[in-house]
Amino acid sequence: MATSLEVLTLANGCSVVAQPLAVASVAIGFFVNVGSRDEPEAMAGASHFLEHLLFKGTPARSAASIAEDFDAVGGDCNAFTTKEYTAFYARLLADDAPMALQILGDIVTEPALRPEDVDAERLVIAEELAMHGDEPSDAAAELSSQLLFPGSGLGRDTLGTKATIGSLSAPDIRRFFEENYGTENMVVAIAGGGDHGPLLEQLAALPITRHAPRPLRPAPVAPNERVATRRMPTEQLHLSLGWRSIGRAHPLRSAAALYAHLLGGGLSSRLFQRVREREGLAYSVWAEREVYDGAGALSIGAGTSPENADRLVAICLEEIQELALHGPTARELDVAKGNLRAELLLSVEDSGSVMSFCATELLRHGTVRSVVDIVDEVMAVAHDDVTAYAQHLAATAPTLAAVGPRLPASVAKRIEAYGVGHDPIQVDR
Repeated sequence: MATSLEVLTLANGCSVVAQPLAVASVAIGFFVNVGSRDEPEAMAGASHFLEHLLFKGTPARSAASIAEDFDAVGGDCNAFTTKEYTAFYARLLADDAPMALQILGDIVTEPALRPEDVDAERLVIAEELAMHGDEPSDAAAELSSQLLFPGSGLGRDTLGTKATIGSLSAPDIRRFFEENYGTENMVVAIAGGGDHGPLLEQLAALPITRHAPRPLRPAPVAPNERVATRRMPTEQLHLSLGWRSIGRAHPLRSAAALYAHLLGGGLSSRLFQRVREREGLAYSVWAEREVYDGAGALSIGAGTSPENADRLVAICLEEIQELALHGPTARELDVAKGNLRAELLLSVEDSGSVMSFCATELLRHGTVRSVVDIVDEVMAVAHDDVTAYAQHLAATAPTLAAVGPRLPASVAKRIEAYGVGHDPIQVDR
């Protein structure tokens, strides 16, 4: 039995990563390299629709029998859709892994995709869209994505829209599945206890022979609007400031992660200390980054009373400029490094998280870096690297999405008047 990580390509063309662990559980995931970014506009939401439909069963399995099989062994089986991939996974006791692998293999290779299931799940997704749209902070984040990535799947909700979900037919879904679910576009990850050898043999026997090349992902066009608003009957204005940023392969990717933390990623961050602790303008304020193939974004989110919105936005822009001019303090950088180091190491403490880490590494990079190597990269980031990223961001025109009561005109004017003081760093393409 193997005792260290294996990355291999099976006879049927399936790319697999297997990581033995000294635990009682095993996690298995099929990760397909297609998400909302890869959908034609008329088929927005197709990846997420498929995520639902695959659990409706196969010609030989019903949705109820799949649920019963996992319930009977206390296993967890689920799926999720992102902008760039769709994942189907299970976590259960290692002795029951062959059953889980067989079911997952069946649904990702030969789903039923019955017209009646498409019609039924269409109603479920419509309710999911309604639930998502009722949350103002989520609505602000989606509106921000639309501003940052106009005309791109990166700017669309992974759920799609009412119009596209209402119009997708069973043949549309079947065609999308056949074009994207194949060996060149999929990785399988196994992490946990038990002997992985028989599982690899079982995987090699799966009929994953469909040709599905990896999607082409052109760089998204630049934002063409700076401010967007959506009225909702809420007490607060929910704001999302956004900047286009670097992608996951950029040399400054770790500097960007540290920047996001020290700006607004923790209780000691600049924005939390100033916006909440010193001026009391919001209950919570945060900064986060998103990274994709050849593109990325950094956003700041907060909810505040309309009369405080201009002051809050002004503080955010001041901190962006301050970091560009002077960079972080030595203490800020040390705190951010310590936090990110712990976050990375703690994120791979169970079979499910190890499986997900290995799968996304192989899917995105074609290899699996160790968490220790990633931590070392973070700890090696210099002050000048973070300052360089800060200057790149400060030279990028921000966008603002606002959901709630009417946005004061002064806030929109402040965004439109934001100056560009530095030449931006060339992002990866």
